[in-house]
Amino acid sequence: MANQKLDRLDKQILKLISDDARVPFLEVARACNVSGAAIHQRIQKLTNMGILKGSQFLIDPEKVGYETCAYIGINLKNPADFDVVVEKLRDIPEVVECHYTTGNYDLFIKVYAINNHHLLNFVHDKLQPLGIARSESIISFHSPINRQLPITDVLIGEE
Repeated sequence: MANQKLDRLDKQILKLISDDARVPFLEVARACNVSGAAIHQRIQKLTNMGILKGSQFLIDPEKVGYETCAYIGINLKNPADFDVVVEKLRDIPEVVECHYTTGNYDLFIKVYAINNHHLLNFVHDKLQPLGIARSESIISFHSPINRQLPITDVLIGEE
């Protein structure tokens, strides 16, 4: 469902909770000048609409020993195996994102590895057996921008 119609209160709530998912609902209610019950109802509505997909704690991979972040473009031997390969990728803990793409690759994945040696073993031992024709790895040195999509009237539609 692209371009959901949201009112000003929905947008205000989204802006507040996207900055800090742990902000108490009563604080959100005060900032929005409505009751706590109204915030609970709106959060439930936004969740039911699929706009909110839960809340989570974010783990810094580097702080728990994963020093290498890489993006890997994958070309499959048999592109008809998309679904099978994606299901196998789901079972590999190092894979944190997977995208169907246009361009040079059938799939594009984001992985975390302890170090470059671990990444090499990952590609050799876990990716190659999946029916990969070829892959190209790009190591990320640092991610200076990592944020939620900003909530704007342009993105969500005018009232």
